[in-house]
Amino acid sequence: MGYKSIQLKLPTNYTKEDIKSAIRKKLGAGEFTFAIDRKSLDARKKDNIHWLLNIVVTSPLFKGEEYSGSKKLEITYKKRNEKVVVAGSGPAGFFAAYVLQMSGFDVTILERGSEVDRRSEAIDLLEGSGQFSNDNNYAFGEGGAGTFSDGKLTSRSKHISAERQFFLSEYVDAGAPEEILYMAHPHVGTDNLKIVVPRLREKFKSMGGKFLFETLLEDIVVKGKRVGSVICSSGELQADHVLIATGHSAYDTCRLLIRKGVQFNTKNFAIGHRIEHKQEIINLAQWGRRQLPGVKAAEYRLATKTANGTVVYSFCMCPGGFVVPSAAFESRSVVNGMSYFARDGQYANAGIVAGVDPEALTGRKCTATEILDWMDAMEEKFYAFSDGLAVPATHVSDYLKQKATSTALSGSYSRGLIPAKLSEMVPEMVSKAIAEGLKDFSRKIKGFEQGILMGLESKTSSPLQVARETNGRCTGFDNLYCIGEGSGFAGGIVSSAADGIKCAMALASGS
Repeated sequence: MGYKSIQLKLPTNYTKEDIKSAIRKKLGAGEFTFAIDRKSLDARKKDNIHWLLNIVVTSPLFKGEEYSGSKKLEITYKKRNEKVVVAGSGPAGFFAAYVLQMSGFDVTILERGSEVDRRSEAIDLLEGSGQFSNDNNYAFGEGGAGTFSDGKLTSRSKHISAERQFFLSEYVDAGAPEEILYMAHPHVGTDNLKIVVPRLREKFKSMGGKFLFETLLEDIVVKGKRVGSVICSSGELQADHVLIATGHSAYDTCRLLIRKGVQFNTKNFAIGHRIEHKQEIINLAQWGRRQLPGVKAAEYRLATKTANGTVVYSFCMCPGGFVVPSAAFESRSVVNGMSYFARDGQYANAGIVAGVDPEALTGRKCTATEILDWMDAMEEKFYAFSDGLAVPATHVSDYLKQKATSTALSGSYSRGLIPAKLSEMVPEMVSKAIAEGLKDFSRKIKGFEQGILMGLESKTSSPLQVARETNGRCTGFDNLYCIGEGSGFAGGIVSSAADGIKCAMALASGS
């Protein structure tokens, strides 16, 4: 039974029967099965917005080989008497541990925070009363920062097709919507992630993997080029291999590794603010109408280069979402965005950030520790503004005029917005670049100038990158690995998971 791949243009509110009818018309086949391989929205012409679907049609009328699908990850089980300790349960840490356990290793995951349910309770307290937990917040806890986010599963990383397919398939098996396998811009949503992450944990444990929650990595015992054991809040664990996957916010772990001789270099990163609009404004600008049957909410991806070459871009756009307090530690203030699968909130938000060079930012060549100190100081400065989690905010028009907004502000952020001269709270090179970017974005999207800018967006990526080999092993060490966003080699859920999977596959193969 052979197959044919075709592309269909269908209305946004198409049905399954519409697909079948279009296949019959295009191929003349009466007996067939089909699968959606890719689905993307074509909104280039507002009077003809439609879905583009790549369809794989299988039929006894077609000659040739059967459809084999995308490249599969080949994991081979082999009983091994080797203990692996993984610090961090985000996408990189969990999927590295998951693949290693499937390969026959004895794997233990350390997670400084709690299971999803207890973490959810802590976040409810944070949003409702401002009660902050250093262990259970938007950055730390089961599943890492990705669990309480929009759950975007897009990635620009190349050469990860097998890893990506494995990751997405495991998500779907654990309860994620099947559409993430084929959507051009897939997302899971926080509500689904809170189901998927615990199910994957239980699957990992059923294979013999161990999970230690509320267990902080405190030290590593180094002998020569090897880590012999790890010291955590519950005691000492012997390890043949140690994987560090603590995410972009665990600066305390970065400092620990630096003290232990792990080489980190500074790298370019980005900082800025969150921008929020009424979702209706974005829908009208992108679609020419307030609603579009069959599509949840309009998105945007924006980028520009300023006159002096600084790149300004939108980051982590959350249609129908919420702005949330996402600092990792007490007395810091950072904002981020999240949304549920339905993306049916009344607001749209995104980071608007400027790319920065640490040396240009600080005016001198700085060490890894010094740029972490600089970042800490920025986050503490934004917290000190209100002596709490209320964040400084301003209208876009006032940001461009470098003045404070005089009127009261409101939006999705639960801890409060305080009118401020936000442009003066970040380095001048950053605020000038963002202002130039905002002017360009307002030309590209009608109504963009009506947005509200708020808080500090400082976690687009790590300001550091570890010196490591292609398999993820830290340079100068035989059995210490650093993976995921905290390594500086990944950004986002998919690329982080793929980084962890690649490391695990290399370790399992003896590479």
